[in-house]
Amino acid sequence: MTLQRISSHRGLLAIIGLAAFGLVAAGLVLARTLNLAACPLCILQRMLYLALAVESVAAFFLARRPVAGRSSAALMSITALTGAGVAAYQIWLQRFAQGISCTADQPWWERFVNWAGAQSPLLFEATGLCSEAGWKFLGLSIAEWSLIAFATLAVASIVVVRRNS
Repeated sequence: MTLQRISSHRGLLAIIGLAAFGLVAAGLVLARTLNLAACPLCILQRMLYLALAVESVAAFFLARRPVAGRSSAALMSITALTGAGVAAYQIWLQRFAQGISCTADQPWWERFVNWAGAQSPLLFEATGLCSEAGWKFLGLSIAEWSLIAFATLAVASIVVVRRNS
């Protein structure tokens, strides 16, 4: 693998990490300035963006090692695809599941979000309802924008995996 290819991989990894961290920061700013209440699924997506940012830092430093770099980029792909799945589920709740909030039986991830909210309320406090779309930008809810972002980050991380092959 040439130094130029490694450099382009690392650049893409840096962009993915900065984008993921930037989306968390933008979400916090929107929540504070527009007085938006994040729901448990919103917080779970925030956690996945943070995980993606941390994974991209690890992948950035492991990029010179082909197997480790490919493995960490694959983990990023899985994280981004998981985030896309969570966002898609939230969109389904908002559009089609009338009268249903996040879940009826409070699954493990919702208990985890509640625990995290008690530890760090600024980042992880969930006070909203998943089924409410709330604020929209250009006709799309935050969950729909999040699906687009996660899908884009998944494609970018898959590109890194394929280039490392």
